[in-house]
Amino acid sequence: MIQPNSDSRGGTLSRTPTILKSAQSQLPSPQGEGLGVRSYNPDVLSCLANLSNDEVFTPPGLVNDILDLLPAELWSNPEARFLDPVSKSGVFLREIAKRLMIGLETQIPDKQTRINHIFKNQLLGIAITELTSLLSRRSVYCSKTANHPKYALCTEFDNEQGNIRYERMKHTWASTGSAVGKCTFCGVNQEGYDREDALETYAYNFIHTNKPEKIFNMKFDVIVGNPPYQLGDGGNNASAIPIYNLFVEQAKKLTPKYLIMIIPARWYAGGRGLDSFRNNMLTDEHLKEIHDFKDASDCFPGIRVGGGICYFLWEKSYKSNLVKVTEHAKGEITNVQKRRTLEENVDVFIRDSIVYSILEKVKVAGTLKMSSIVFSQKPFGLRTNFIDFDKNGKIKLYTKKLVRGSLLSMKIK
Repeated sequence: MIQPNSDSRGGTLSRTPTILKSAQSQLPSPQGEGLGVRSYNPDVLSCLANLSNDEVFTPPGLVNDILDLLPAELWSNPEARFLDPVSKSGVFLREIAKRLMIGLETQIPDKQTRINHIFKNQLLGIAITELTSLLSRRSVYCSKTANHPKYALCTEFDNEQGNIRYERMKHTWASTGSAVGKCTFCGVNQEGYDREDALETYAYNFIHTNKPEKIFNMKFDVIVGNPPYQLGDGGNNASAIPIYNLFVEQAKKLTPKYLIMIIPARWYAGGRGLDSFRNNMLTDEHLKEIHDFKDASDCFPGIRVGGGICYFLWEKSYKSNLVKVTEHAKGEITNVQKRRTLEENVDVFIRDSIVYSILEKVKVAGTLKMSSIVFSQKPFGLRTNFIDFDKNGKIKLYTKKLVRGSLLSMKIK
């Protein structure tokens, strides 16, 4: 097996990189009691219960694995800007702050000046609900109000939200056409989400606007996050529509240098309404890496997400039809392969390296494809429940449940 957290540039990364251990002493403790870490305290963000299987808190260890995909020089760049457009616990922004505190130490020696610069100019977030906005600020600023005179780390904010914004949004309901009664941005039904002011609307700020660039009016070097996965649509059996794809597409509109999101992997080959998203992802020459987890619990203990989980690196300066695919299982990297995202006559992403190698061998052999002789449905234009047989037909036809008969004639190509 390949060692977990193996760095493609050489060497092996520990679960908590040395730079982060050192950074622990750079930021004040969450209680605001000085700048040193006097004793071990478990990370509260690794102990949070998830909101649901669709709004999942990201463990700090996983966050650092994700941030390791970014170039190291970012952490010493005082001009780099980072956005988490789906902040829930604030863990992405917090871990980025730790790295910047180390990387900028020589350029900004004074600790408080460095803290103020990082939080005021480099770290920005959009919370998904009012509750998560308070939690995120508490994790990042050590205070649920960014301008608290005693507990807030940054001393330069003049408002309670700081750079972690939350604005209660309302859905925009279509009044005409086939989508009447549905949100024009996310597609949920008006019946389930047209709510009173005391309840969350789940009209997420980042995807309920045509101009996401106007939220902060600035460009970002890095956009990173773990978006909500789906919303119920009012159908039977807890029917739901995926929305994580909307966050990815919206983030691409901002054209960052780097985009990393962790999302369900079902978009590889299926998913309701994801055909266009899948095609766009698999034909995007800026897609540089995919990290694949067939079992979602390898990322999020105790969470079940059908089809598994993946996170990807999209890089603006990268342009190729090859992507580095890293397969993970039970805390280990089981395979790393650089290959094409799309194969000829295949419109899905082949996630398994063994399956991919078999396909390559079949293509070389030039054998007849099953798709050329087998119909996925309606063979010869007939459904499997067809029973309108002709008693005097000459062609035998077998259908499901062993119903058999014959047809008078049939043109077979």
